[in-house]
Amino acid sequence: MSKGNLVEVDNVTFGYEQKTVLRQISLSVPKGHVVAIMGLSGCGKTTLLRLIGGSVKPKKGEVRVAGHVVNKLSADELYLLRRKMGVLFQFGALFTDISALENVAFQMREHTELPDALIRDLAIMKLNAVGLRGASHLMPSELSGGMARRVALARSIALDPMLMLYDEPFAGLDPIALGVIGRLIRHLNDTLGATSIIVTHDVVEVLGIVDYVYFMSEGVIIAQGTPDEIRASEDSFVHQFVYGETHGPVAFHYPATDLREDIFAEAAT
Repeated sequence: MSKGNLVEVDNVTFGYEQKTVLRQISLSVPKGHVVAIMGLSGCGKTTLLRLIGGSVKPKKGEVRVAGHVVNKLSADELYLLRRKMGVLFQFGALFTDISALENVAFQMREHTELPDALIRDLAIMKLNAVGLRGASHLMPSELSGGMARRVALARSIALDPMLMLYDEPFAGLDPIALGVIGRLIRHLNDTLGATSIIVTHDVVEVLGIVDYVYFMSEGVIIAQGTPDEIRASEDSFVHQFVYGETHGPVAFHYPATDLREDIFAEAAT
């Protein structure tokens, strides 16, 4: 493993029974960088995050995090490694029956032996980092979508992780909340000295905050580069995806017979 990389995915193939989801995927994430994995829904982006986090194991290849081959770790070793990771789930996934403060404090209570007073102070500091110290007493049902996502972000950095994994962090947010979350991801990554991987299809926001992008389609990486290189890509799929064009490799119409045949067939009956 290169000393400059925190994460390396080496020639990984993964699938469920007869369905292959990922084919010979290789990528690297340098320490301190924010890297995006982009592509259409169902292309294997979230599966790749699950492989990095050790939730599933590849059929072939290796996944390495901080020098550890994730798919060869024992359950106890994987548990220790995961303590150094933070995950922001799609839509936040807050515990609904405890306050914002207790959501953030949860990991510290589970994984440390710190006194309650210190855990509370640390949780307040994490909420302050995302601008929600004043909302510490609120329940998840009292939070807006953007606020709930920020509380979930504060919870994910509670143990100062070396690696952050974001699964569609911008889904369902209004433009203001989306911009706030994007800036927080970049700011917290740099402030904590962490490394971040973002799975998303939100082009405008993510290209403004990441260092590098991998584009996936049908389980393979079809393009990669800096945000500027991705914007200037001549690959027809990447260009269509980035600029939201109707015409391109991703067709507007689902495959069907000739329209006239359908109409005449209906008329004949």
